[in-house]
Amino acid sequence: MKAIVYSAPGASNVLSLVDREAADPGPGEVRVRIAVSGVNPTDWKARANGSQRGNFAEVVPNQDGAGVVDAVGEEVSGLSVGDRVWVHLAQHQRPTGTAQEYTVVPASRAVRLPDGIGFEVAASLGVPAVTAHRALTVHEHGPARLVPGALSGRTVLVAGGAGAVGHAAIQLARWAGATVIATVSSDAKATLARAAGAHHVLDYTTGDLAAKIRDVAPEGIDQIVEVSLAVNAAVDAQVAANHAVIAFYADDGGEEFAMPIRPTFAKNVRVQGVLLYTVGEAAHAAAAEDITRALEDGALPVGDDAGLPLTWFSLDETAAAHDAVEDATVGKVLIRVADL
Repeated sequence: MKAIVYSAPGASNVLSLVDREAADPGPGEVRVRIAVSGVNPTDWKARANGSQRGNFAEVVPNQDGAGVVDAVGEEVSGLSVGDRVWVHLAQHQRPTGTAQEYTVVPASRAVRLPDGIGFEVAASLGVPAVTAHRALTVHEHGPARLVPGALSGRTVLVAGGAGAVGHAAIQLARWAGATVIATVSSDAKATLARAAGAHHVLDYTTGDLAAKIRDVAPEGIDQIVEVSLAVNAAVDAQVAANHAVIAFYADDGGEEFAMPIRPTFAKNVRVQGVLLYTVGEAAHAAAAEDITRALEDGALPVGDDAGLPLTWFSLDETAAAHDAVEDATVGKVLIRVADL
């Protein structure tokens, strides 16, 4: 089979296309023939700094993907050969990501796709959708699971509404019944956030952002999905409602943040870190189930009309795909591995 590998951290030129034997699944594992591999910022960062290499001599990158179950190991229930699946965390603590024709993953990381869902949608889930799900389910008095109506009566603020996680957060929050406000940096990104389903879209580069948020949410924000806490902490504290949660999942804009104390403790604000690699299997399983239900309801489309433009590469162009994500290409970068 064809696979993209690297043996040392570095720039995208450490990636190479090679021929390898497809591995057999062990107990509790399945082998998936990959149709589409999704690329996330964590993929190029892990390649650049070696954080996912562990002690493995050779690594296949990319956490997310979609394809068809090709073989099933012992002790696997609920999945069969021929099932169409979306794959998440394929490379987590393993050397076998989705930038290859066949990958072996724990069965819990391959989730059956509802009928009619394309592989381009499926490969766009994974890191963004699971992260968004977790960010929307950590409120002290909020739901631990997302279903239609779970967030009814709540106002959700999504910072960076044109990013992949922001896009998924808008869609999931809207599906669960929230009023959704998204912040963006341009008219073009505003168009994408509206297409994703945001009720209100605000340009954070002009005017008083806190005042603009209060204008549309005078009672305050219940839940904030935050991509840049280092930049936005003070605004988040100002607009937070009593018992609000600020769920941050990235360090865009800096590695430290400062927040005004009085408005934060006076409103019982919770600042909650979200990292799907360490959040635990129970949270992963809950996200997989809820995301699949949202798929069944048609709530997670992708593409220009849905607010998440797709940029495609072939498997032998994986280095260019990594570079595109590193260069902050708007939307989702996907790698076409096979036509299935």
